[in-house]
Amino acid sequence: MGASEGLTDWVRRAAHGEASAYSEIYRRTRPLVARLVGGFAQLDSDEVEDVIQETFVRAFRALPRLKEPGAFESWLLSIARNRARTRLERKSSTRRLEEDVADPEPEPVPHIPEALQLERDIEVVRRLIAELPEGEEKRTVHLFYVEGELSAREIAEKLGVGKSAVTMRLERFRSRIKRELLRRVLAGRWE
Repeated sequence: MGASEGLTDWVRRAAHGEASAYSEIYRRTRPLVARLVGGFAQLDSDEVEDVIQETFVRAFRALPRLKEPGAFESWLLSIARNRARTRLERKSSTRRLEEDVADPEPEPVPHIPEALQLERDIEVVRRLIAELPEGEEKRTVHLFYVEGELSAREIAEKLGVGKSAVTMRLERFRSRIKRELLRRVLAGRWE
């Protein structure tokens, strides 16, 4: 029985779920896969090892669907070649993206005077208050943040509710503002 015939037998056994067959296939074919993947000079040793592992994981998962066990070696090497190419494409794309993003001389950002920044922040809060649906929460928030002269206790008395209702409405609004400001910052736009 030749070497490839012996491998074919192990492939059949593995396809039928024999666990020890997987180890034997790996032992016999890893050097072939390592030579092929190692030939991709742009891959470093860690990447080569990753590709080898990915190759065997994919091959072993798909092994029951392999129609011709005698074609296992060429099939395995095709998987390895495709995994290596995919890794190189990903590496190349990442490198291009990093080059596009890299900005050796960032443009100076003009300093916004503190008073102007405070005015912009206040305007954002006012807009958020204006966008609230009409109701008790909007009225409470308007009294506290826009008119700004009454305490939470005084607002509660004016609206005829408990102080805890006022503080709950204010907390809910603060939470909404935090989410909205974070969304705007992450979206890259302030106004």
